[in-house]
Amino acid sequence: MKAFRDWLDHRTGYRAFVQDALYEHVPGGARWRYVWGSTLAFCFFVQVVTGFVLWAAYSPSTHTAWESVYYIQHQMAAGWLLRGAHHITAHTMVVLMAIHFVQVVIDGAYRAPREINFWLGLVLMQIVLGLALTGYLLPWDQKGYWATRVATNMIALVPIVGESLQKLVLGGENYGHHTLTRFFALHAGVLPSLLAVFMGLHLALFRRHGLTAREPKRAPDTTFWPEQVFRDAVACLAVAMVVLVLVLRNYPAADPHLPLASQLGAELGAPANPAEAYSAARPEIYFLFLFQSLKYLEVFPPIVGAIIVPGLVMLSLFAMPFVGRWRLGHRFNVVWTCALLFGAGILTVLAWREDHNGTTAESQHYLAAVADADREAERAVELAGSPGGIPPTGALTLLQSDPKLQGPRLFRQHCAACHSHTPPQGTVSGDLAQAIAAEKPTAANLWRFGSVAWVRGILDAEQVASAHYFGNTAFGEGEMVDFVKTTIGEQLKERKGEELANYKQAMDDIALALAVDSGLPLGRVLDIEKRAKAGRMAMLDVFACVDCHKVGDQGELGSAPDLTGYASREWLTAFLSNPADERFYGEKNDHMPAFAPHPGDPANQLSVEDLAILVAWLRTEWYEQNDANPPRLP
Repeated sequence: MKAFRDWLDHRTGYRAFVQDALYEHVPGGARWRYVWGSTLAFCFFVQVVTGFVLWAAYSPSTHTAWESVYYIQHQMAAGWLLRGAHHITAHTMVVLMAIHFVQVVIDGAYRAPREINFWLGLVLMQIVLGLALTGYLLPWDQKGYWATRVATNMIALVPIVGESLQKLVLGGENYGHHTLTRFFALHAGVLPSLLAVFMGLHLALFRRHGLTAREPKRAPDTTFWPEQVFRDAVACLAVAMVVLVLVLRNYPAADPHLPLASQLGAELGAPANPAEAYSAARPEIYFLFLFQSLKYLEVFPPIVGAIIVPGLVMLSLFAMPFVGRWRLGHRFNVVWTCALLFGAGILTVLAWREDHNGTTAESQHYLAAVADADREAERAVELAGSPGGIPPTGALTLLQSDPKLQGPRLFRQHCAACHSHTPPQGTVSGDLAQAIAAEKPTAANLWRFGSVAWVRGILDAEQVASAHYFGNTAFGEGEMVDFVKTTIGEQLKERKGEELANYKQAMDDIALALAVDSGLPLGRVLDIEKRAKAGRMAMLDVFACVDCHKVGDQGELGSAPDLTGYASREWLTAFLSNPADERFYGEKNDHMPAFAPHPGDPANQLSVEDLAILVAWLRTEWYEQNDANPPRLP
């Protein structure tokens, strides 16, 4: 073995390199306060290793970026751990960089002959922040997309070259594929290469000038090995442990209904949608102070808060070697550094509190936007993991065609002026995120429209004239309400014992029969076919529904809505297309607009796709993951 080492040293001279590296002079002995530079180098090493592995699975395009990050987070073995370590280490690197900078200023390690090395450190700081900014966009999710748009819009404020520089960064006039690929090139290629080069220069000059020890020295001089190496190794291990704890901070899962990978590591929002406003976008926590300072400086032109003030602060840092030549100047540099960090911390806390206090309209709007964003992110992951997977058109189309997400938006836009979609008072049913209350309802509440419970309520004398059904409509005193309150009400009063029970059973069977014909999910119902058949017979023989309604081949159109396939997908689509059709309300239609083209009216308030989404939402037809969300019971 010795012969091999001698041979290798003769060809490479590695022993001299190891000697220089391990036996570097440490004035005043080994100290824990010297570990910060080594922890930064360790973080960079972690970022390079994890970054290369992430690069192998990442696909930088607007149709594949989110999808590939989803694959890393949810399908690749330990991908969530890898991505979480990369994300958290980036945050850790910024914190360690600030600590290292404070130590350098306090120790006066920026003074001659170390000025150039200090400036190299400031350049490294800018590169690290650039890596953080460019990495934010790469998942191509809503949060990263909109936050990056705000950041890059500031580039246009640079005098003279601002607009040209912005186009260069964006790859054109608008955000899109070229923006993503350029940010990826910067994040994975240009900036890491620059960081490696400047770090090499930084370390070379550091070794040339050595450590800056504070006087008087605490202990005799020593060498880097073994005591300082031990301290650096312990510090790096502590950093790794902190990163791992932060990655696993939600383990075991805080929400057992969500995939574990969604709650560990780095967050993944819903796919970026340039057409949809996003109010929950905020920069990463280490940029929050800039975000808050812009609010306070908004009385000035935007260039002041975005360019001039940050530029002057950075210029003051580069001027420290000149100011610190004198003892008073050094003290000023220390106070100025502490003031900057303290101010940044205060601004960060204020920004967070303003967003989360919940006492102002702005805070409430932000918190509501965050809740919506979280729901969209969870839904995107759920749909991406469905049996159909992600279509070739990308994950965004999953959300755009999802009734659970888009249904409420379409309902608020087109229906909520008249209809509510809320559970009956005193009940808890289904996903309350789907509940929408009309400000002044003038039509029926459509919660669980067409279900057994909904139809059964129409046949209830106490409910039929309520605001939940016909109470706020022109039919509040119509034939149906009169029939239920008078005819059915009297029958319920007159019948006793088994005859009354059979009559009520017939009403239940009618509701079940209509629900069966609609094709709505019913869950497990005993003797469902037998009861549905009995219900159809009761509509003809017991309640004579065909006197007003058409049911199958019985009855005629024109008096009341056709109950054939009532609340089915086809029925609802035709009804929303033209409720004034003879098949439904005809001339008795109570101001219900037509939402799709029909004979005699080519108007199109809803596209075919949106109409299908609204119908599916009203029928609660959407994908739910596994059996944790069973079909709605009657």
